[in-house]
Amino acid sequence: MSTQTRVQEQYELWLNDQAIDQATKEELRSISEDAKEIEDRFYRDLEFGTGGLRGVIGAGTNRMNAYTVARATQGLAQFLLKSDAAAPSVVIAYDSRNQSPEFALEAAKVLAGNGIKAYVFESLRTTPELSFAVRYLKADAGIVITASHNPPEYNGYKVYGNDGGQLVPDQAEQVIAEIRGVQSFADVLRLSRAEAERQGLLRWIGDDVDAAYIRAVTSVSLNPELVQRISDDFRIVFTPLHGAGNLSVRAALATIGFSQVHVVSKQELPDANFSTVKSPNPEEREAFTLAIREAKKINADIIIGTDPDCDRMGAVVKDAQGEYFVLSGNQSGAIMVDYLLRSLQERGELPANGVVVKTIVTSEMGAVVAQNYGAQVVNTLTGFKYIGEKMTQYERTGEAQFLFGYEESYGYLAGTYARDKDAVIASMLICEAAAYYKSQGKTLYDVLQELYGKYGYFLEKLESRTLKGKDGVEKIQSIMQDWRANAPVELNGLQVVKVEDFSQGLYGLPVENVLKYTLEDDSWFCLRPSGTEPKIKVYFAVRGTSGEGAASAIQGLVQTVMSRVDQFH
Repeated sequence: MSTQTRVQEQYELWLNDQAIDQATKEELRSISEDAKEIEDRFYRDLEFGTGGLRGVIGAGTNRMNAYTVARATQGLAQFLLKSDAAAPSVVIAYDSRNQSPEFALEAAKVLAGNGIKAYVFESLRTTPELSFAVRYLKADAGIVITASHNPPEYNGYKVYGNDGGQLVPDQAEQVIAEIRGVQSFADVLRLSRAEAERQGLLRWIGDDVDAAYIRAVTSVSLNPELVQRISDDFRIVFTPLHGAGNLSVRAALATIGFSQVHVVSKQELPDANFSTVKSPNPEEREAFTLAIREAKKINADIIIGTDPDCDRMGAVVKDAQGEYFVLSGNQSGAIMVDYLLRSLQERGELPANGVVVKTIVTSEMGAVVAQNYGAQVVNTLTGFKYIGEKMTQYERTGEAQFLFGYEESYGYLAGTYARDKDAVIASMLICEAAAYYKSQGKTLYDVLQELYGKYGYFLEKLESRTLKGKDGVEKIQSIMQDWRANAPVELNGLQVVKVEDFSQGLYGLPVENVLKYTLEDDSWFCLRPSGTEPKIKVYFAVRGTSGEGAASAIQGLVQTVMSRVDQFH
């Protein structure tokens, strides 16, 4: 079937399907003269990527709406009913985005229609708490409605397995196969909310799970006594960026003794439109504009920010001139690895079989730090689900003790209570590290410079190109094919000494469309289509003997590589 035939067929099906409400049909009729818009909404079904379903909210197969949520949930229900679980149950959480509560309730009603019990949080909660809750309630799966740090027009749907981790590819493929089998929305089974509650198939959860989650997070704290000692003189500015992290982050910080936590008032309450920022993304300095302004007023020691579903954390610290400096995900990760392993070593609790897990596009700096303490370092593909999968493997086999997992995109986890990145524990640990070093007269910026001096000047950069719609997908495919078919043998006078094509299933890892090139000076770059956004991402990393040398090297590498990538843009 041609793309155009599929588009027209699906468009007509939605207009004529009696299971679809009139408001949705009116939305579709309003674009009847816009062939490009119709094509973008119907040329494909939303696909599971590194974060499950994610897309722009609206009517259509390539959009997030009650019908795509219901169809996906019907597929998940069929997958669970074919599993070994005797009486399957699913935990559902959602963040502050548009239609998140509605999508969560729709998923619960479909599960109930299939005889599956749904535990639903009574109000917005963080993604890592969902991961924890699946394990805590011994559920068979979890669903979280979120689009992480995407712009406000997006929402998404992530599925978790019974270990609390996001579905890995083989599991996701089984669910996707079930979803594809749902040919009509009339095939979706559902109960009303009232009937689901009456039958005990819809149960609301809240305070008990919250308390257990905060206990689990704070049990990982390494120096609570020190925190309590200097708390009155240690100031934190925190912004939840209008998302779900407000209460959980503050509870964790308060529990271990931080008393001077100043929340950015204009960004404290949930706001689905994220009205004070261009993007609710703690990876971007602009997101911290209001927080930095507040920090300057009170002379804060550290600023922390969390994204809407509170699985990513960004930190801002004072540099040598007293200006606020935004740490990259790689820098924060290396600092936390060093603090965590140093503290365990000081307490005599650093295990001989400890392991730090990171992704293939994450800086090697944290790995070098971890190895200095005698810890093993394991690399996974991009996506925290792969780190979670390793954690479950270690738990099952006892071959290693998980210490810390992280990725360059501001995702971190310590402890084994969850299987997804957690901005709550990351906020607690980075603040605790800042307090620990303040007691020694240092800032985290000072610590970063010490790490550079000891291990080398690691510098990383990420370049992204957004290529929307069907044309964009084809351009991204062309870029990857160009680099795959015409791999460079040298760049900027340096030999390319290693080419890794992860679509070949290297090192026992799952197959993924990723290319990585390593040069003779150990610098590298990696091309990877995003699994959740219409983007191609290009990661760069160098290691120099000075900050200036590293900056010059990465600038040249970025310029050369991106000039070739942009021929397709």
